[in-house]
Amino acid sequence: MELSQFHRADFRQFVQDHLNEDPALLLFKFQGKTDFDLKAAVQQISARQKAKKKLSSWASNSELIFPASISLEQSSSEDTAAFKSKNQSGQLMLDLTGGFGVDSFHLSKGFEQAIYCEQQPDLAQIATHNLEILAPGKFQIEIGDGVEFLSKSEDHFELIYADPARRGDSNQKLYRLEDCQPNVVEAWELMKSKSDSILLKLSPMLDISQALEELPEIQKVQIISVKNEVKELLLSWEKKNTFDSMVIEAVELGKEIHRFSYTPQEEIDTVATFGEAEKYLIEPYSGILKAGAFKTFGNRFELKKLHVNSHLYTTSQLEAHIPGRVFEILEEINPKKNELKKRFPTGKVNVITRNYASGSDAFKKKFGLKDGGEDFLIGTKTESGFTIFWCKMV
Repeated sequence: MELSQFHRADFRQFVQDHLNEDPALLLFKFQGKTDFDLKAAVQQISARQKAKKKLSSWASNSELIFPASISLEQSSSEDTAAFKSKNQSGQLMLDLTGGFGVDSFHLSKGFEQAIYCEQQPDLAQIATHNLEILAPGKFQIEIGDGVEFLSKSEDHFELIYADPARRGDSNQKLYRLEDCQPNVVEAWELMKSKSDSILLKLSPMLDISQALEELPEIQKVQIISVKNEVKELLLSWEKKNTFDSMVIEAVELGKEIHRFSYTPQEEIDTVATFGEAEKYLIEPYSGILKAGAFKTFGNRFELKKLHVNSHLYTTSQLEAHIPGRVFEILEEINPKKNELKKRFPTGKVNVITRNYASGSDAFKKKFGLKDGGEDFLIGTKTESGFTIFWCKMV
C-alpha cells in the first residue's frame, strides 16, 4: 500500500467507521464510490480485525499501519513480545529480521537505541512509520540483509535478536535452523563476536534436540505457550554465562505465569514411577510436553505415570500449583454406545485421547458425541491396557 493513501483523512476515517463490518461486503458496497484506494482501506480493516486479540493495543491505535496477512500471522503477539523484553536492557540492540516490528518495539523498551533490519522494502516502510509513532527517535531502519549489515557494522550490541523465516522457496515449512533465513548457524560466530547476548525466536514445530545439535553453545531454551498452546521457542546465549548447564524452561503465559525448568541431564537421570489411575489425572501443560520432560515432571510432583507412552499422570493427593490440567476421575467406564448414552443423554462431553486406540474425532464420530459441557472422557493406555475415564476438571 502507498503510505500516501493512509495519510489521507478520508481513507483513515473510512477505516475507523467500518472496523466491525465484513470486509468482503465493504468491497462490494463501496466499489467505485471512493476517491481513495478502497482495496487498501479494506485490507487495513481486515488486518485490524485479525489482530484484535493478538495485538489489541496496536489494533486500537488508529495511527498505525498494518501489513499483508502473512506478515501479521508470523508476528509475535503482544503477550509473547512483552515476555521476551523482560530483563533486556542496554545501550544498543539489533533486530536482524524486523518484520512487522512487534518484537523490535517491545525489546527496544530497555535500550537507548535500536536498529531494525528488514529485507522487504514495503514491510520496512510500514515498520518505519509505526516505530516512529510508538518510539520516536529510537530506531535506525536498515533495508536489506540483516547479517550482511552486521558483518559491515562497527557497533557492538548488548542484544542481537533474530526470528529466522521458516518457509522455503516453495513456501514449504522448514524445521531445521540451517534451512531458515537468515542461516543463524552459519552466522553464529559473527553474531557472538559483536554481541553480549543472542536471542532467537523459532517455530514451535522445531525439533529442540536438532537445534541444540546445530547450535551446541545455546544455554537456555524456553518453550512459550499461551492458553496451553505452544506459540514459540526461544534460544538464548549470553557471553557472561550464568548457567551451570543448559536449561530448558516451559513457560505458560496468562494472568499468572507458570514456569517449569529442568536440565536434559536431570531427565536422563530420573527414573519414572508407573501406576494405575488413582483419584486424579494430570496432563502437563503443552510446553512441558514439547520440552520432553516426561520423567522429570512426574518425579518433581511425586506423580505416577500411567504408561511409558501415555504422558498422563496420576495421584491420590494433589499438590498446589501443578503446571497442567487436573481432572478428578469419576469412573472408569466401558466404551459402549448404550453406556455412554445413559451418562450423556445430550451427547455432549469433551473427549480427549492420549495414546489411545483411536483419535478423539474418530471416537466422537463412532459414539455420536460432540464436545461441550463440563464432563470429560479421557481415553488412554495404562499398564493394564486401553481404558476410558469419565472425569471433571478440577
